[in-house]
Amino acid sequence: MKILAFSDIHTDFEGAERLAELSGEADVVVGAGDFCAAHHGLEEMIKVLGAIETPSLVVPGNNETDTALRAATASYWPSARVLHGEGTVLGGVPFFGLGGGIPTTPWGWSHDLTEYEAEALLEEAPAGGVLILHSPPKGYADGRGGGHFGSEAILAAIQRHTPQWAFCGHIHECWGEEHLIGATHLLNCGPSGRFVTLGE
Repeated sequence: MKILAFSDIHTDFEGAERLAELSGEADVVVGAGDFCAAHHGLEEMIKVLGAIETPSLVVPGNNETDTALRAATASYWPSARVLHGEGTVLGGVPFFGLGGGIPTTPWGWSHDLTEYEAEALLEEAPAGGVLILHSPPKGYADGRGGGHFGSEAILAAIQRHTPQWAFCGHIHECWGEEHLIGATHLLNCGPSGRFVTLGE
């Protein structure tokens, strides 16, 4: 299974058009959140991404809520399914998604979850599947200015469920970073899009 994964497109319409062109080469498209900018421009961005006909799985970032993302994709991106504390199976592969800023950010407009909320929602993640996240795990692809801004709950879930891959975004300075956490491959996707083949 070939996956095209991206994150943090933030109303970059030209970038979204490029992703739509690339999507024809993928079996599944993964969008790891932050489609708009502080809740502005979501519908316009999803209209552009709606050109993607490949089955797509997306999570909300901290710049949009899951409710708004579900409404926009239902209207303008029929091949996309929003996962936020839930999973699905595509091509025999279990996927599970959780979006939002984890842990909570200092911005009042941000769509965030506490570590406790994230821990509860991640309990249902399947073993050996694919995790789609907006926030990175603590200590991996989460560094900025000498600090680490990832989630302890996400790290614990990866260690517990051992997904094949975990995709995230959120920390722009770490776009493109890859790490191994045990047997799990982690990628902070970034907006350009990366192709990943499961099993390689």
